[in-house]
Amino acid sequence: MRDLSAEQKQTEAKLAKLAKQHDELSKTVASQQAQLANLLRQQYVAGNEDRIKLLLSGDNPNRINRDLQYMGYVSQAQARLLESLRANLAAVEANQTEAQDAKDDLDEIAQEQRDQKNLLEKEKSKRATLLTQLSSKLASQRKEAGNIQRDDQRLSGLVDKLAELIEAQKKAEAAAREKLRQQQLAQAQAKAQAQAARERERQRLLEQQRAAQAGKPPAAGPAPAGPKVPNPDAIDDDQPPPAVAATPTPAPAPLARNELTPEADNAYGKPFESLRGQLRLPVRGDVMARFGSKRGDGPSWKGLFIRTPEGSEVKAVAAGRVVFSDWLRGFGNLIIVDHGNQYMTIYGNNQALLKRPGDAVKAGDVIASAGNSGGNEQSGLYFEIRHQGRAFDPLGWVTTR
Repeated sequence: MRDLSAEQKQTEAKLAKLAKQHDELSKTVASQQAQLANLLRQQYVAGNEDRIKLLLSGDNPNRINRDLQYMGYVSQAQARLLESLRANLAAVEANQTEAQDAKDDLDEIAQEQRDQKNLLEKEKSKRATLLTQLSSKLASQRKEAGNIQRDDQRLSGLVDKLAELIEAQKKAEAAAREKLRQQQLAQAQAKAQAQAARERERQRLLEQQRAAQAGKPPAAGPAPAGPKVPNPDAIDDDQPPPAVAATPTPAPAPLARNELTPEADNAYGKPFESLRGQLRLPVRGDVMARFGSKRGDGPSWKGLFIRTPEGSEVKAVAAGRVVFSDWLRGFGNLIIVDHGNQYMTIYGNNQALLKRPGDAVKAGDVIASAGNSGGNEQSGLYFEIRHQGRAFDPLGWVTTR
């Protein structure tokens, strides 16, 4: 329904743009038709004097030539006006066709919205009936310590697995960066060695040239292996040879921006630990369960349960990247956002998930809609913050403003 509404807005904007173009084209066509009517009226009033009659009139040749030129200009202007009028009439017709297509698209979107809404309402009604029938059973099940503990273990295992995957990805990226750095270092060293070899060869050739000019045999010694020796006459002896530079040790090549670790990626924004006391709760509502409070006869709550109407927007508390977006037993439709440096936020019990794994989110982006998919009797959001897999009190990180 959300996607269809966005598509409907785009189509309505396109239709408004087409209507504006249609008005502009209609005004242009009306103006051109008025000009053409005026030309025809003036021709009728002046008489339809053709070129043959003008040539045979016996009048002054200069005047005849000038009148013929004027008639040619008028004919060309009429032809251009007619051609422009035809093009604009064709544009009006194309505009009307495109506008009709846009209206048809709007009708199809509206029909699809109605069909989807009817289907969802039927499913929602069935689910509400089933939830009412099972309410007493659900209430007793939520008090069972074993089920709650297994749910917590299942979530903890998922968070630990995600942390391992993220760490493995970081190591793989670090290894790739180190390999690239070594390759760049080896290339720089090879280039420096080749430059030094060329400089030594140049010095040897200069010494041979000086020895030949002085009538002395060149200094004995094996010629260094290398490329083919150039003609010594091509070397300019008027310029003093530069000193042989030592082989430089190249500095490590700087890392490209796209090779940074996930913690430095733009998707993470400020370090999460610097946001303590600045976060806002992900949804408006009443905090019904707090971190550390008893959960029936089971273990303590590891997060917050915020009661809020079904369908309320759930927003990311900070910038990050979605690493999990799926259904998990005990927590319903669950979405997990990684904020770097092993910080994660967890949003459970949702009605719908609006982001997919890999999506980058900013603070305040809508990522889900609240519901009771985790089996709770009340509609709301279950929210956790974890660091290195350990849950801690979210209320210590949120602002009271």
